[in-house]
This record gives sequence, C-alpha cells and structure tokens, in this order.
Amino acid sequence: MKIEIDRKSGFCFGVINAINKAESELGNDGKLYCLGDIVHNDAEVARLKSLGMETITHEEFFRMRNCRVLIRAHGEPPETYRYALENQIELIDATCPVVLMLQKRVKSSFKNLSKEKGQLVFFGKPGHAETTGISGQIDNKAIVVRNKEDLEKIDFTRPIELYSQTTMSIESFNEMAKAIRERAGENQQVIVRDTICRQVANRGPHLREFAARYQVVIFVAGDKSSNGAALYAVCKSVNPHTYKIEDEAGLNPEWFAGIDSVGICGATSTPRWLMEKVAAGIRKLQ
Repeated sequence: MKIEIDRKSGFCFGVINAINKAESELGNDGKLYCLGDIVHNDAEVARLKSLGMETITHEEFFRMRNCRVLIRAHGEPPETYRYALENQIELIDATCPVVLMLQKRVKSSFKNLSKEKGQLVFFGKPGHAETTGISGQIDNKAIVVRNKEDLEKIDFTRPIELYSQTTMSIESFNEMAKAIRERAGENQQVIVRDTICRQVANRGPHLREFAARYQVVIFVAGDKSSNGAALYAVCKSVNPHTYKIEDEAGLNPEWFAGIDSVGICGATSTPRWLMEKVAAGIRKLQ
C-alpha cells in the first residue's frame, strides 16, 4: 500500500514561530504560561505541557503577576500588554507577522476613517482570538461581520473600509465584499482590503488536487480547529472516502480493505509528527 503525507500540510509559519519560541523558552527555564491554546490541536498542546508549558485563560491572566507568558500567533489587544507592564509579567510575543501587520493597518485606517465618519468593517469570527486582538486595536469599534445577516450592523450611508481575518476563505470574503458593495450602491465609498494569508488560503486548491490522487484520504486535525473543519470539507468534496481523525487511535481498519493508496493531510494546526504517527498506524494495519 502506498502511503503519502502531504508535504504542504501541517503548521503554517506563524504557528511554527510560536512553537519554536515556546520550546526555546522552556529549554531555558522549564516553565512558561501560554495565553490560550498555542494551537488548536490537543496532541501538540499536551506535548508542550509535558515540557512545562501551562495554558491559561484570559481570566487567569488578569489575576497574575511576576511570571512569563507567551502570546500565541493570533495576537492580543493592547489591554493585554498594558496589564503585563503594570504587573511585572514578561511577555514572549509570538504574534504572527501577518497578523501584526494587519493590526497596524487597521489602527491606521481607523484613524483616517474617523475623520470622515467612516466605518471599519472586519470580516471574521466573533470571539476568535485574532478578531478580538484586531478589534482591540481600535477600542473594539470594528464592525465584525461573519454572514450577510450581520450587514444590518453597517450604516450604508457612510464610507466603509473592509478588512478580513487572515484565516478566512477567499471565496467567502469576496462574497461578503460583493454584498457590501451592492448594499452601498455606486454613490458610497467602499474600500476592500484583502488581508487573507495566502499561505493558509492556498491550501484549499492544493488539497483538492491531493485528495483526488488517492483511494482513501485521512485528514488529521483537532476537533477545535475551524481551519481543520474547512479543509476537511474541501477534501471530502473531492474524495468521498476522506476520513477525519484527531490521532492514530481514530483509524478504522475497514477503511483500508482492498486499498492500494492512502493520502494523509491536515490543518495548519496539525503537527507533522502527528501525521507521521498516523502513517505508522496505517502500516501496522496492513
């Protein structure tokens, strides 16, 4: 049986950077807090926990003093940095450079929009760490939209500037931009800023080609990964014999009966080592 792991699956640059920083700090000290899950994958979180990293909530963070805390790739609002400064908390900032640039652009745009009573609209998931961090740059005055029903929040008689969470799909963003332009009409200014990370967005087309090459596709991702759910759906739409699992324990021997080729892929939050363990688990079933 041919078993191949997709070379483009696995951590994106931002997650790799965050995990490298975590491992480096843990190697120096052996104890580190992380503000929220460093990645939406329980196996990777457990691995780092075994090295001494403890995941904390925002509620816990705002009661702490004199410690070291990692800011994950999603980024944080200014209030997190202010609290850390006031309470002797050393921050190890692993905010993804793409997210950091987006934060700066949103802050600058909002300042200019305010002069003309414009609105900054952000296409993203309410409550998502990146969305919270972005909106926090402008005192939570971004108008966050996820679907067309949310467009009721917008005043279409005023200028609009649209941004996007870096991990949203390009297709969904373009649909939202089109809907906003149509509602605003020709007489109102609408500026669209495509701020989707291409390293993430380009995985969809790639996985369509990958999934089509194999009789069975095993998609590895944590249940909390929204990116995983989206990319799994992409694979499933191309190859109905696509199965989503969290780790090798989820493998079903019946999936491989009479099968000659298996492709293994995963989300931007899926570590390479976990996909390799899945491949090894499949070989044991032969």
